[in-house]
Amino acid sequence: MNTSDTSDLQQPTIIIRPDWRFMLSHPAHILAQGFGSGLSPAVPGTMGTLFGWLSFNVLSQRWPEIFTTVGWAWIIFIGFLIGIWACKVTGKNLGVADHGSMVWDEIIAIWAVLLFVLPADARTQTWAFLIFRFFDMVKPPPIRYFDRHLKGGFGVMWDDIVAAFFTLLVFALWRAW
Repeated sequence: MNTSDTSDLQQPTIIIRPDWRFMLSHPAHILAQGFGSGLSPAVPGTMGTLFGWLSFNVLSQRWPEIFTTVGWAWIIFIGFLIGIWACKVTGKNLGVADHGSMVWDEIIAIWAVLLFVLPADARTQTWAFLIFRFFDMVKPPPIRYFDRHLKGGFGVMWDDIVAAFFTLLVFALWRAW
């Protein structure tokens, strides 16, 4: 064996620290990083969720004829599919499959939660936000399983959809009680 041949050795992955320049360098990065909300130096997932909450309410109030229940359902579905691509590309370019700055998954998930929780007052929306963040951060089973075993863009997106489902389950039980 020729020890000088290193062509079969893997090069170490270089992890990039994302900034505005990185985000603006590709449309997938803009989306995956939540239009900049994921670039927050502290709690980017929470900032992405806040951006999702705010954008849902602003868009629904500003253009109610477009952002109807059916309109939001389509936007969330298409946003999920596009998010798989955006998170895959961004994760690859960052050198980390599920980098903390990628928050499109939180945005799509909180939109899904709000779609089913609204109409609701600010207090109820705040509870929806807090319960979703709990499930997304703590990742109880089976969320943790999906987070650890599903990779790529689909894995990034899916565990947050499961966290949204658990949030809605809590709301269903709360309302039934």
